[in-house]
Amino acid sequence: MRRLFRMFVAACLYLAFGPAGVLFAQGAPTSAQLEFAKHADRLRPGQWVWAPAIAPTGPVLVYVDLSRQLATVYRNGVRIGVSTISSGKGGHETPTGVFTILEKNKEHRSKTYDDASMPYQQRLTWMGVAMHAGNLPGFPASHGCVRLPMEFAKKLFEVTPMGGTVVIAGGHEDPVKRDAAGVLAPPMSGVTPAPATPLTAEGSFTWNPDASPSGPVSIIISTGDQQVVVLRNGVEIGRAHAVVQQQTSQPQVMTFAGGTTPQWIQVGVSDLTQEPAEIISTERVEQMHLPAAFVTGMRSVITPGTTVLVTQAAVDSGSTGSQATVLDAEDSKQAN
Repeated sequence: MRRLFRMFVAACLYLAFGPAGVLFAQGAPTSAQLEFAKHADRLRPGQWVWAPAIAPTGPVLVYVDLSRQLATVYRNGVRIGVSTISSGKGGHETPTGVFTILEKNKEHRSKTYDDASMPYQQRLTWMGVAMHAGNLPGFPASHGCVRLPMEFAKKLFEVTPMGGTVVIAGGHEDPVKRDAAGVLAPPMSGVTPAPATPLTAEGSFTWNPDASPSGPVSIIISTGDQQVVVLRNGVEIGRAHAVVQQQTSQPQVMTFAGGTTPQWIQVGVSDLTQEPAEIISTERVEQMHLPAAFVTGMRSVITPGTTVLVTQAAVDSGSTGSQATVLDAEDSKQAN
């Protein structure tokens, strides 16, 4: 009887954790963050860990770390999933940047690569880059997409919304929550908190929300160009000159979480090294100078899930230096 009991326990543990002790979705016995972290730190190719009960609600952010070949899923700023991946091989490198999910298709097939199956596809660019289930050999092997284990891709597909934020870069620290303030504080119950620093009334800007009436909103704040660009569904709806300072050249990404006390969930973005990215204060960005009418318009489109990228990269086509990638907006949909 004892032997049968031990065999039963062993079978249950195998089903819950898998052969390598990975905390798989079915029958996972714990949602403790310490246990989760222990399994997440020892994943091998094709393995993943998933514990959504740690943070049952809130906005979802996916961080794809190309240097470690890992994808980490955060909900409401808390890590709920980690998976090994396979990104683009030489000559087909996966682009880095900040993206929003443009399309979701459970049974997508490639239009470019021999009708290849791409289950649980989540499109990041109209030129063919997506997250989807696929083969994971333990090294970059795709044509630019981010391949995921089948069951992990399915679980991720279920929790990500259209317009959800996906960051593809190198090492990073876990996100932190910051109260919304200054120009990045949306109206609350019909009352707009006044920013601590007076806003300038002068200055040229454009604001045309009718150019894209609905869809996910992304805001690019370029400290290099001293500009703010607002996109909705990949279409520019506003642009203004800004007087803004930032303490570091390291990009910062923020996702608006909403709430009774509005908050942003912030993460630092590094290059392709394995060094963690610093999360720095955004106080100077929140108190930047912008035309008052532009701020009113920008605040009106900030809703839960809105993404803000703070970067030194150029957003003006006439600028020198690297361009910031935030939400692919190509009109030509030559999609995989």
